[in-house]
Amino acid sequence: MTLVAVPFMLFFMNKDTKSGADRIQQYVADLPMAPGVYRMLDKDKNVLYVGKAKSLKKRVAAYTKLKGHPRRIQRVISATYTMEFILTETESQALLLESNLIKRLKPRYNILLRDDKSFLNILIRTDHKAPQILKHRGRRKHAGEYFGPFASAAAVHRTLDTLQKAFLLRNCSDSMFESRTRPCMQFQIKRCSGPCTGEILPEDYAELVVQATNFLRGKSTGLNQQLNEQMQLAAQVHDYEKAGDLRDRIRALAVITANQIVNPRHVAEADIAAIEMIGGYSCVRVFFFRAGQNWGERAFFPRHDKEQSPGDVLQAFLGQFYENKTPPALVLVNVDMPESKILAEALSVRAGRNVRIVRPKQGEKAKLVENARLNAKNALERHLAANASRVKQLSGVQQVFGLHHPPLRIEVYDNSHVSGTHAVGGMIVAGPDGFEKSKYRKFNVRSKDLSPGDDFGMMKEVFKRRFSRLTKEIKAGTAQIPDLVLVDGGAGQLSAVLTVLEDLDLTDQINVAAIAKGKDRDAGREQFFLPGKQPFRLAHNDPVLYYLQQLRDEAHRYAIGVHRARRSSAMVKSPLDNIPGIGPIRKRAILAHFGSAKQVAGASLADLEQVRGLSKQMARTIYDWFHEQV
Repeated sequence: MTLVAVPFMLFFMNKDTKSGADRIQQYVADLPMAPGVYRMLDKDKNVLYVGKAKSLKKRVAAYTKLKGHPRRIQRVISATYTMEFILTETESQALLLESNLIKRLKPRYNILLRDDKSFLNILIRTDHKAPQILKHRGRRKHAGEYFGPFASAAAVHRTLDTLQKAFLLRNCSDSMFESRTRPCMQFQIKRCSGPCTGEILPEDYAELVVQATNFLRGKSTGLNQQLNEQMQLAAQVHDYEKAGDLRDRIRALAVITANQIVNPRHVAEADIAAIEMIGGYSCVRVFFFRAGQNWGERAFFPRHDKEQSPGDVLQAFLGQFYENKTPPALVLVNVDMPESKILAEALSVRAGRNVRIVRPKQGEKAKLVENARLNAKNALERHLAANASRVKQLSGVQQVFGLHHPPLRIEVYDNSHVSGTHAVGGMIVAGPDGFEKSKYRKFNVRSKDLSPGDDFGMMKEVFKRRFSRLTKEIKAGTAQIPDLVLVDGGAGQLSAVLTVLEDLDLTDQINVAAIAKGKDRDAGREQFFLPGKQPFRLAHNDPVLYYLQQLRDEAHRYAIGVHRARRSSAMVKSPLDNIPGIGPIRKRAILAHFGSAKQVAGASLADLEQVRGLSKQMARTIYDWFHEQV
């Protein structure tokens, strides 16, 4: 079934009525008794709440009175200035659309799933004569078999490592495959069967692909027996090398199974989602079972009102969780949900097959669900303890920097470069929920007027781009203004960024400070710089100092990671690639010597001849190439 959302009507009314309930009343007469999705907006057109209904007319009519609603909904009704509606064919389609809109719009009063990045999968590509096995995240654009989800990169890497030992499938790129004239190291260490150079017959490699695919589908019952028989046969004819290879493959298969935390006997494919609530806060722990094996788990901490029930929270969570994922045939839960049948129907539409949502009461499935609940409880207890500690840290930050309230959004900036090459700026964001990695930003320093290593100039460019954008967002009413901005550096960096903020007329709106490592760059002797004040230090055992060090170190880690990624990209894509005779090894040596292709282009012939491993003739070729280009 295909989701069809038909725009029904959009109202933007500016009548000055006495209450939100009165404004809502004006819509009821024109609404149909049909399923759909509604949005409640405030006076500034910010979305307050997104909901779905079997009958839009009845649901909206219920909002025309404050009595009988939870306090959260009463606040929504009071703040509502206008509403929008979308008509759908069925209630399950309305639920799908509601989940999509909640994830996209992030309304203030809805239950929100946070940290919802896509999961990793294992992909066996089938669009090549020698299929490749690799990890994959994101849109499924390649032809092949996808297996997942895996809860962590570590789980994928571990499984891929053992799969390569067991099935000897290649993981190299197509270009490397085509360019090989002899087997690579993967073949030598028995992690690839060498299809690139014909070390294995195409039909035998195809059989390995079938075996790997069946194993990942959970159809490997006879595989161990088959390999054992082949090993015994090889030993009987004294082909001990082949027998040893088969033995290693059998051991690798055993490792994959042994690494699983729990291997249920009667649950081949299912997700287990268990919720635990403490003091109005909740954790949902999701376990992934595929091919009868545990492929990992993940803890989530949805944002919701404290008065909402576990069933309501879990239902909203699952609707948003599967918005960008294919649900399995079975979803096991630990609480009853108010509309589990409609949710199951919606997930079936999304999956293109039947999906069941079950709360088991006894047996193996019930034990698995209870195990997930206990894990959710432990994760929530740790999360609440960390949050309590973070609240104290943020209160300390408020006192140290003289803020009006504990900061909800802290932005920390750092630069990274090597002698001015591949210069980047990094911005990390932290708040009451810890590091918010989805809000991190990178800035490639583009100015050609900066001298190599001009940290002040780099920081000014980063701030100009970031806060020019913020100025536009403030005018549009969509800005998230940081409560505190930290710059890695001293008085010079602080002065540079203050100049930018003055030019943008943001000095009075942004609290800025710089953090510099002390003498000998020792942690614990950091100096802090504030506009118009003398530098100061915090006691070496102050918890606030430790927290600020964490922020600074995270910004440093992120900036270095972005710089390395940019530098690696330059190593792969470079003007040197077009020069005859320059292969990967020579290019690496040249870039390691000069730092960038730009420096190579400006180098003299004598400088080029100094590169280790570069002949005078090749140095002349490179020199002539760049000067002929000019």
